[in-house]
Amino acid sequence: MMSSSTINAISNRLSLRTPQRESLEILAKLIEELDLSKDADLDTGMKTVASLYPTFKEFERSFPSLCFALATGVGKTRLMGAFIVYLMREKGVKNFFVLAPNLTIYNKLMEDFGEPSHSKYVFKGISEFVSNPPTIITGENYQYQGGLFDDKEGVHINVFNISKINADTRGGKKPKIKRLSEYLGESYFGYLSNLDDLVILMDESHHYRADRGMEVINELNPILGLELTATPQVENGARTTKFKNVVYEYSLSKAIADGYVKEPCVATRKNFDASQYKNDPSRLDQIKIEDGVRIHEDTKVALDIYARNSKTSRVKPFILIVARDTVHASEIKSLIQSDSFFNGRYADKVIEVHSNQRGDEKDETIAELVSLEDPANTTEIVIHVNMLKEGWDVTNLYTIVPLRTAASMTLIEQTIGRGLRLPYGKRTGDEKVDRLTIVSHDKFQEIIDEANKPNSIIKQENIIEIDEQDIVQEKEVVTAQNKVEENFKVEAKAIEVLESVEEKVTATAILDAKRTILEVIQRPSSNVKRAQDLHSDAVKAIAIEKIKQNPILKSQLPVFQDEIIKQAEEVYESIVEEFIANIIEIPRITIAPSEEIKAGFNDFSLDVSSINYQPVAEEILVQKLRTSEQSTVTGHGRISIDRPENVIVSELMNFPEVDYDTQSELLFKLVSQLLEKFNTTLQDKNDVMNVIQYYSKDIAKAIYTQMQDHHYCEAPTFEQVSIKPFVAIEPHNITKYKEDDVHDLRDTIEPTSDIPKKIFSGFSKACHNLYKFDSKTEKDFGIILEQDVTVQKWLRPAHNQFNILWGRARNQYEPDFIVETEDAIYMVETKAERDIETDEVQEKKSAAIKYCEYANKYTKESGGKVWKYVIIPHTKVKFNNDLSYFLRGL
Repeated sequence: MMSSSTINAISNRLSLRTPQRESLEILAKLIEELDLSKDADLDTGMKTVASLYPTFKEFERSFPSLCFALATGVGKTRLMGAFIVYLMREKGVKNFFVLAPNLTIYNKLMEDFGEPSHSKYVFKGISEFVSNPPTIITGENYQYQGGLFDDKEGVHINVFNISKINADTRGGKKPKIKRLSEYLGESYFGYLSNLDDLVILMDESHHYRADRGMEVINELNPILGLELTATPQVENGARTTKFKNVVYEYSLSKAIADGYVKEPCVATRKNFDASQYKNDPSRLDQIKIEDGVRIHEDTKVALDIYARNSKTSRVKPFILIVARDTVHASEIKSLIQSDSFFNGRYADKVIEVHSNQRGDEKDETIAELVSLEDPANTTEIVIHVNMLKEGWDVTNLYTIVPLRTAASMTLIEQTIGRGLRLPYGKRTGDEKVDRLTIVSHDKFQEIIDEANKPNSIIKQENIIEIDEQDIVQEKEVVTAQNKVEENFKVEAKAIEVLESVEEKVTATAILDAKRTILEVIQRPSSNVKRAQDLHSDAVKAIAIEKIKQNPILKSQLPVFQDEIIKQAEEVYESIVEEFIANIIEIPRITIAPSEEIKAGFNDFSLDVSSINYQPVAEEILVQKLRTSEQSTVTGHGRISIDRPENVIVSELMNFPEVDYDTQSELLFKLVSQLLEKFNTTLQDKNDVMNVIQYYSKDIAKAIYTQMQDHHYCEAPTFEQVSIKPFVAIEPHNITKYKEDDVHDLRDTIEPTSDIPKKIFSGFSKACHNLYKFDSKTEKDFGIILEQDVTVQKWLRPAHNQFNILWGRARNQYEPDFIVETEDAIYMVETKAERDIETDEVQEKKSAAIKYCEYANKYTKESGGKVWKYVIIPHTKVKFNNDLSYFLRGL
């Protein structure tokens, strides 16, 4: 019997994703059913597996072999680790053979299985391997193991490249692994094949389907084979042959839908006619590459902003260009390195990869590829010719420019698969951070057609039309700090022009001390309830002590220490006053919707008057193939597969809102009311069953339609996860075109659709010096706030200013404005009037109101201002209206 406790333990320790856990559960079930021995009956085993998993037909090898087809990026290597741990714990298996198809994957697997300090070590948290890690035997060290083979208790994991066991060496000699070992008295290959518990794990197993590959693996004679691949098929020209031993398949389209990998999108230019370049393909290539670079630059900015907002490590993206051949690759590299290509900006940021590279050149290129995730690596463009397939696992590939036609679906998925891994391990919710873009101007329509197919990995909504006017301009990130930080920047620039070294050093040290004071008062201790509490001697003492502990002050400027401390004490009060004058006291409250949302159907009686069905004639139509002559066979017997009420209830359960566990009583009541009518209006029980069987879907739909009138869905309750004193005003990280100016808030921008692209200044009451607005309505509202004498301060909250989560997906809510007056603080949302009653806006409103409730509970105790939530329709945002107009009715 499979051990659910072991499955749970391994799943938790290794943080298995759902498809990984499901695969482990299948393995656990099958190893209880199969005879795992050298002389197992394969026919019996195949019948057993086929009875449980319809996708399975046969083992396809001379030993039990099961294929788990998991999409790229889901985690096949971690699953192999889970398989090993389960087989060790439940079946006592000690010997494993992990097979790699090429050198890249071989090197990767040696790290993943053999280096506990490696970030992707697969056995992290496995207790048995903490003090006694498995012995890793490789193609390089198997000849030098000595007494290893007398160790019967330890786990042995052999990691080999297929070439080590597959090919004869020069002169027709056997591979070294098959030659006699003096220590063993046989070859190492022979030693492995004689083990009575050898389990082989085949990574990217579609590589081991050639005759020689099948033969040599069969010679190892394992008790069990576990195959893992993203592409469970063999392709010969146009012919594709699916594996016959698949017991679990988790497709790339499912992985994308479930959010385990990036969302692939396809981009082209608006109104682009590729046929114009039929006679000039190199120009078409150049346009695609240039647009790929522009998308790359846009992505780079998005990643920069995300890293700043989330305070995480920055990801450096790169572009992959797929060339037709090595000559084409060289031409592309020359183009990119020319001065005419973006003014030579990428001349030293491009590398070329192809199978013709040899020796030092190839080693250097591979080293460069391996280090592409390192922010210090300067490469931003990789040109390849059919070399980057499996095993090249990087998370920072964001743009692919295919300039060759893929020969097969396997190659298409492998190429796209190189860019699907997520740099942060999960989707972030930021569209550009979670997206892989494929630039395809000439094949765009074909990709749209493909996207419309049910199992397409690219969906219709992921088609992007590039606006050439928009992406041609280079962007940059601008950080808008709070006003105190901005004043420090001005002070720093003034220090730079000081001529005296002593003055410059002293002034810099004092500025550092001021920044330390700001750091302390922006993140106060829990004893601080209101901003006014920052004036206390206790908070001041914390700030001064932190200044004293500054290592530069202690080691390099001891002569000036007393003077600097004295000045810091003198300016402390003025910094606190300036800080308070430029913030709105926003309590640090985390609001999240409860996991359980109550929904269902209220009790009612079914109106059966309009549900009328008559029995169907039970005639079977027979047609002769040769003459097309038709006849009928009439029958009266029937097989009653279930009770009539169960048939209808089963159909009702197919509707998404219907939950059998909570609503079964109502379902059977409604069906019984209908059956009562049928038993009265129809002649006999056979007629009733006839109607039920022929019209079950229609009957269920008729009942469900009435149920909809009685459906309820309670608004989600919100949980206060935490509450702390006021939070600092977070910086805004926003983009602008480098060539564009910063505009005054009152400037007229035409067309108004360009407003979201602009940065505005000219604020006297705002908590930042620079803002962006998503619409003309928001910009106009900002002007109203500046003009209104009752408004003391206002704020456009930064991305992470609030931690208010809403909806089942727990997305983060970002209010449009926070406005402070003499007696209250308002959380304001401006919305298109037509959108106000939508579910999304109402769910956000519920979360925001709950935040205000908790904030009021806190401020009532600490003597702060009351919080209120306001939604303003865009039609009311007019310059002749002030804040009091919008607050009517609150």
